[in-house]
Amino acid sequence: MWTRMAMTYRLSFALALVANTVTTLLDFAAILIMFSHVESLGGFTFPEVGLLYGSTSLALALAHLLMGDLSRVGARVRAGTLDQMFVRPAPVFVQLAADRFDLRRLGRAVQGIGVLVWAVPQLDVAWTAGHVGLLLMMLLSGTAIFSAVHVFGAAFQFVAQDASEVQNSFTYGGNTMLQYPPTVFARELVQGVTFVVPLAFVNWVPALRLLGKDDPLGLPGWVDFMSPAVAGVLCAAAALVWRAALRSYRSTGS
Repeated sequence: MWTRMAMTYRLSFALALVANTVTTLLDFAAILIMFSHVESLGGFTFPEVGLLYGSTSLALALAHLLMGDLSRVGARVRAGTLDQMFVRPAPVFVQLAADRFDLRRLGRAVQGIGVLVWAVPQLDVAWTAGHVGLLLMMLLSGTAIFSAVHVFGAAFQFVAQDASEVQNSFTYGGNTMLQYPPTVFARELVQGVTFVVPLAFVNWVPALRLLGKDDPLGLPGWVDFMSPAVAGVLCAAAALVWRAALRSYRSTGS
Protein backbone atom coordinates (compact mmCIF):
# COMPACT_ATOMS: atom_id res chain seq x y z
CA MET A 1 0.00 0.00 0.00
CA TRP A 2 2.77 2.43 0.98
CA THR A 3 4.63 1.64 -2.25
CA ARG A 4 1.52 2.28 -4.34
CA MET A 5 1.01 5.60 -2.54
CA ALA A 6 4.59 6.63 -3.30
CA MET A 7 4.33 5.62 -6.96
CA THR A 8 1.07 7.53 -7.47
CA TYR A 9 3.11 10.70 -7.86
CA ARG A 10 6.11 9.36 -9.78
CA LEU A 11 7.82 12.71 -10.40
CA SER A 12 7.58 13.61 -6.72
CA PHE A 13 8.99 10.19 -5.80
CA ALA A 14 11.85 10.55 -8.30
CA LEU A 15 12.75 14.00 -6.98
CA ALA A 16 12.62 12.77 -3.38
CA LEU A 17 14.85 9.79 -4.25
CA VAL A 18 17.40 12.05 -5.97
CA ALA A 19 17.32 14.51 -3.05
CA ASN A 20 17.84 11.65 -0.56
CA THR A 21 20.78 10.32 -2.59
CA VAL A 22 22.42 13.73 -2.94
CA THR A 23 21.92 14.59 0.73
CA THR A 24 23.51 11.36 1.96
CA LEU A 25 26.32 11.77 -0.59
CA LEU A 26 27.41 14.96 1.19
CA ASP A 27 29.19 12.75 3.74
CA PHE A 28 31.38 11.34 1.00
CA ALA A 29 31.96 14.84 -0.39
CA ALA A 30 33.45 15.76 3.00
CA ILE A 31 35.84 12.81 2.73
CA LEU A 32 36.71 13.88 -0.82
CA ILE A 33 37.60 17.37 0.43
CA MET A 34 39.69 15.82 3.20
CA PHE A 35 41.69 13.78 0.67
CA SER A 36 42.34 16.89 -1.42
CA HIS A 37 44.75 17.86 1.39
CA VAL A 38 46.21 14.46 2.36
CA GLU A 39 47.28 11.35 0.40
CA SER A 40 46.19 8.85 3.06
CA LEU A 41 44.12 8.74 6.22
CA GLY A 42 45.33 6.41 8.95
CA GLY A 43 47.28 4.47 6.31
CA PHE A 44 44.22 4.11 4.05
CA THR A 45 44.04 5.56 0.53
CA PHE A 46 40.95 7.31 -0.85
CA PRO A 47 39.58 4.18 -2.66
CA GLU A 48 40.17 2.11 0.50
CA VAL A 49 38.16 4.60 2.55
CA GLY A 50 35.58 4.44 -0.27
CA LEU A 51 35.30 0.69 0.33
CA LEU A 52 34.61 1.31 4.03
CA TYR A 53 32.17 4.09 3.23
CA GLY A 54 30.23 2.21 0.55
CA SER A 55 30.01 -1.06 2.48
CA THR A 56 28.67 0.45 5.71
CA SER A 57 26.28 2.80 3.88
CA LEU A 58 24.83 -0.05 1.80
CA ALA A 59 24.52 -2.34 4.85
CA LEU A 60 22.73 0.35 6.86
CA ALA A 61 20.44 1.20 3.93
CA LEU A 62 19.40 -2.43 3.45
CA ALA A 63 18.82 -2.86 7.19
CA HIS A 64 16.73 0.31 7.23
CA LEU A 65 14.63 -1.00 4.33
CA LEU A 66 14.10 -4.35 6.08
CA MET A 67 13.38 -2.98 9.57
CA GLY A 68 11.22 -0.06 8.40
CA ASP A 69 9.26 1.61 11.18
CA LEU A 70 10.86 -0.14 14.17
CA SER A 71 12.53 3.08 15.29
CA ARG A 72 9.09 4.58 15.97
CA VAL A 73 8.01 1.94 18.49
CA GLY A 74 8.35 4.41 21.35
CA ALA A 75 6.02 6.90 19.67
CA ARG A 76 3.47 4.13 19.04
CA VAL A 77 3.64 3.03 22.68
CA ARG A 78 3.02 6.59 23.87
CA ALA A 79 0.16 7.17 21.40
CA GLY A 80 -1.44 3.78 21.99
CA THR A 81 -1.41 2.86 18.29
CA LEU A 82 0.73 -0.21 18.96
CA ASP A 83 -2.28 -1.88 20.59
CA GLN A 84 -4.02 -2.09 17.20
CA MET A 85 -1.30 -4.37 15.90
CA PHE A 86 -1.89 -6.98 18.60
CA VAL A 87 -5.41 -7.72 17.30
CA ARG A 88 -4.39 -8.14 13.66
CA PRO A 89 -3.67 -11.64 12.26
CA ALA A 90 0.03 -10.95 11.63
CA PRO A 91 3.13 -10.75 13.85
CA VAL A 92 3.66 -7.31 15.39
CA PHE A 93 7.28 -7.34 14.23
CA VAL A 94 6.28 -7.86 10.59
CA GLN A 95 3.64 -5.15 10.80
CA LEU A 96 6.13 -2.64 12.21
CA ALA A 97 8.77 -3.53 9.65
CA ALA A 98 6.30 -3.12 6.78
CA ASP A 99 4.46 -0.07 8.11
CA ARG A 100 5.11 3.18 6.23
CA PHE A 101 7.54 1.40 3.90
CA ASP A 102 9.34 4.23 2.19
CA LEU A 103 11.09 3.61 -1.14
CA ARG A 104 12.94 6.91 -0.75
CA ARG A 105 15.24 5.03 1.61
CA LEU A 106 16.68 3.46 -1.55
CA GLY A 107 18.61 6.73 -1.94
CA ARG A 108 21.20 5.70 0.66
CA ALA A 109 21.51 2.26 -0.95
CA VAL A 110 22.04 3.81 -4.40
CA GLN A 111 24.71 6.06 -2.92
CA GLY A 112 26.48 3.13 -1.22
CA ILE A 113 26.42 1.02 -4.39
CA GLY A 114 27.72 3.98 -6.43
CA VAL A 115 30.69 4.52 -4.10
CA LEU A 116 31.47 0.78 -4.09
CA VAL A 117 31.33 0.61 -7.91
CA TRP A 118 33.80 3.50 -8.02
CA ALA A 119 36.14 2.26 -5.26
CA VAL A 120 36.38 -1.52 -5.84
CA PRO A 121 38.12 -1.43 -9.29
CA GLN A 122 40.74 0.97 -7.91
CA LEU A 123 41.76 -1.22 -4.96
CA ASP A 124 45.06 -3.08 -5.08
CA VAL A 125 43.24 -6.38 -4.53
CA ALA A 126 43.41 -9.55 -6.64
CA TRP A 127 39.71 -10.30 -7.05
CA THR A 128 39.79 -14.04 -6.59
CA ALA A 129 36.63 -16.00 -5.77
CA GLY A 130 37.63 -15.90 -2.11
CA HIS A 131 37.94 -12.12 -2.06
CA VAL A 132 34.64 -11.65 -3.92
CA GLY A 133 33.00 -14.00 -1.43
CA LEU A 134 34.52 -12.06 1.47
CA LEU A 135 33.12 -8.79 0.07
CA LEU A 136 29.62 -10.27 -0.34
CA MET A 137 29.84 -11.82 3.14
CA MET A 138 30.79 -8.40 4.53
CA LEU A 139 27.74 -6.73 2.96
CA LEU A 140 25.26 -9.43 4.05
CA SER A 141 26.68 -9.71 7.57
CA GLY A 142 26.75 -5.94 7.94
CA THR A 143 23.07 -5.75 6.96
CA ALA A 144 22.21 -8.42 9.54
CA ILE A 145 24.25 -6.70 12.28
CA PHE A 146 22.62 -3.31 11.67
CA SER A 147 19.19 -5.04 11.56
CA ALA A 148 19.87 -6.65 14.94
CA VAL A 149 20.89 -3.26 16.38
CA HIS A 150 17.58 -1.84 15.08
CA VAL A 151 15.68 -4.60 16.92
CA PHE A 152 17.66 -4.10 20.16
CA GLY A 153 16.86 -0.39 20.01
CA ALA A 154 13.17 -1.01 19.34
CA ALA A 155 12.94 -3.45 22.26
CA PHE A 156 14.62 -0.90 24.55
CA GLN A 157 11.92 1.62 23.63
CA PHE A 158 9.30 -0.53 25.34
CA VAL A 159 11.08 0.41 28.57
CA ALA A 160 12.32 3.93 27.79
CA GLN A 161 9.37 4.82 25.45
CA ASP A 162 11.25 7.82 24.04
CA ALA A 163 14.67 6.53 23.08
CA SER A 164 14.71 6.67 19.29
CA GLU A 165 17.76 8.95 19.43
CA VAL A 166 19.62 6.36 21.52
CA GLN A 167 18.84 3.82 18.81
CA ASN A 168 20.00 6.25 16.10
CA SER A 169 23.28 6.83 17.94
CA PHE A 170 24.17 3.17 17.43
CA THR A 171 22.87 2.87 13.86
CA TYR A 172 23.58 6.20 12.16
CA GLY A 173 26.39 7.07 14.61
CA GLY A 174 27.97 3.67 14.08
CA ASN A 175 27.62 4.07 10.32
CA THR A 176 29.46 7.40 10.43
CA MET A 177 32.28 5.92 12.50
CA LEU A 178 32.66 2.87 10.22
CA GLN A 179 33.15 5.14 7.21
CA TYR A 180 36.65 5.91 8.49
CA PRO A 181 39.62 3.58 9.10
CA PRO A 182 39.87 2.04 12.60
CA THR A 183 43.44 3.32 12.80
CA VAL A 184 42.26 6.93 13.25
CA PHE A 185 40.34 6.09 16.45
CA ALA A 186 41.58 5.43 19.98
CA ARG A 187 42.36 1.81 20.78
CA GLU A 188 39.72 1.78 23.55
CA LEU A 189 37.00 2.82 21.08
CA VAL A 190 38.04 0.12 18.60
CA GLN A 191 37.95 -2.44 21.42
CA GLY A 192 34.46 -1.23 22.40
CA VAL A 193 32.98 -1.68 18.90
CA THR A 194 34.71 -5.06 18.57
CA PHE A 195 33.96 -6.75 21.90
CA VAL A 196 31.01 -4.79 23.40
CA VAL A 197 28.82 -3.62 20.51
CA PRO A 198 30.46 -5.54 17.63
CA LEU A 199 29.86 -2.99 14.88
CA ALA A 200 33.48 -3.54 13.76
CA PHE A 201 32.31 -6.78 12.12
CA VAL A 202 30.07 -4.76 9.74
CA ASN A 203 33.10 -3.83 7.64
CA TRP A 204 36.30 -3.04 9.60
CA VAL A 205 37.34 -6.60 10.42
CA PRO A 206 36.69 -8.24 6.99
CA ALA A 207 37.93 -5.14 5.13
CA LEU A 208 41.31 -5.33 6.89
CA ARG A 209 41.72 -8.89 5.54
CA LEU A 210 40.51 -7.84 2.08
CA LEU A 211 42.94 -4.91 1.91
CA GLY A 212 45.85 -6.76 3.52
CA LYS A 213 46.03 -4.32 6.44
CA ASP A 214 47.29 -5.11 9.94
CA ASP A 215 44.67 -5.45 12.65
CA PRO A 216 45.20 -2.61 15.19
CA LEU A 217 44.08 -4.97 17.99
CA GLY A 218 46.35 -7.82 16.88
CA LEU A 219 43.49 -10.35 16.72
CA PRO A 220 44.16 -13.80 15.18
CA GLY A 221 43.51 -14.14 11.44
CA TRP A 222 40.45 -16.39 11.75
CA VAL A 223 38.56 -13.51 13.41
CA ASP A 224 38.46 -11.80 9.98
CA PHE A 225 35.89 -14.40 8.86
CA MET A 226 33.68 -14.22 11.96
CA SER A 227 31.21 -11.59 10.68
CA PRO A 228 28.49 -14.15 9.75
CA ALA A 229 28.79 -15.84 13.16
CA VAL A 230 28.64 -12.50 14.98
CA ALA A 231 25.62 -11.49 12.89
CA GLY A 232 23.89 -14.80 13.65
CA VAL A 233 24.45 -14.51 17.41
CA LEU A 234 23.27 -10.89 17.42
CA CYS A 235 20.12 -11.71 15.43
CA ALA A 236 19.27 -14.61 17.74
CA ALA A 237 19.81 -12.44 20.83
CA ALA A 238 17.76 -9.62 19.27
CA ALA A 239 14.89 -12.05 18.61
CA LEU A 240 14.88 -13.16 22.25
CA VAL A 241 15.03 -9.59 23.55
CA TRP A 242 12.22 -8.53 21.20
CA ARG A 243 10.04 -11.44 22.35
CA ALA A 244 10.65 -10.54 26.00
CA ALA A 245 9.79 -6.88 25.29
CA LEU A 246 6.49 -7.82 23.64
CA ARG A 247 5.56 -10.09 26.54
CA SER A 248 6.25 -7.31 29.05
CA TYR A 249 4.04 -4.82 27.20
CA ARG A 250 0.80 -4.03 29.05
CA SER A 251 -0.73 -1.45 26.70
CA THR A 252 -0.03 2.28 26.59
CA GLY A 253 0.54 3.96 29.96
CA SER A 254 1.68 0.72 31.58
